[in-house]
Amino acid sequence: MRASLYPTSSVEPERQHGIVLVMALIILLLLTLLASGALGQAMLQQRMAGAQRSARQATLAAESALRGAQRRLWRGAAGGPLDCGAAPIADCYVFDPAQPNAMVRAFRRQSGWVTEGATEYRGTDGNRDFTTLTGSGLDARTRRTAVLAKNPVYLIEDLGPVEPSPAGSAARRPHAYRITARATGGHANIVRVAESTFIAGGD
Repeated sequence: MRASLYPTSSVEPERQHGIVLVMALIILLLLTLLASGALGQAMLQQRMAGAQRSARQATLAAESALRGAQRRLWRGAAGGPLDCGAAPIADCYVFDPAQPNAMVRAFRRQSGWVTEGATEYRGTDGNRDFTTLTGSGLDARTRRTAVLAKNPVYLIEDLGPVEPSPAGSAARRPHAYRITARATGGHANIVRVAESTFIAGGD
């Protein structure tokens, strides 16, 4: 009798097919878990990128409002001495360290969206609505990603003269102005506050 070249298996063929099915189901389950984890990670990264874009928008909008207020002071000073509370800066507040203005303090320090006592910034011409950007020349798709949740706002404080006037002189010295701006990004829950000091006015 000749010996068989192939070893014989004691496991029946039907049982082998059952093990292959179980192994295939386990591998399929592992692949499903990996795919769902990768999808969740991709969605998280997309949300993080959107939040970063909105934060950058808010920072740029606050900076734009600061520059707009500075330009307003600069143009106003070109017409003569500036008086806080009178045209062209009627919405200005005089800073008094002995009696700080509670509304100004809230605008500068509170979290969230605060607008009380502030001036809405609507571009250099005063006609721009940053929440819609209509008439901006942008196509609809670009406009959807560029709009802000709210128009930026700013507040101007007169900190007083940079240096005192010489004795007996009626000349008005330049004043320092603190400008505080608030802006949102594409989402109203992202708020940025920017502040600068600007010297203007004087004879």
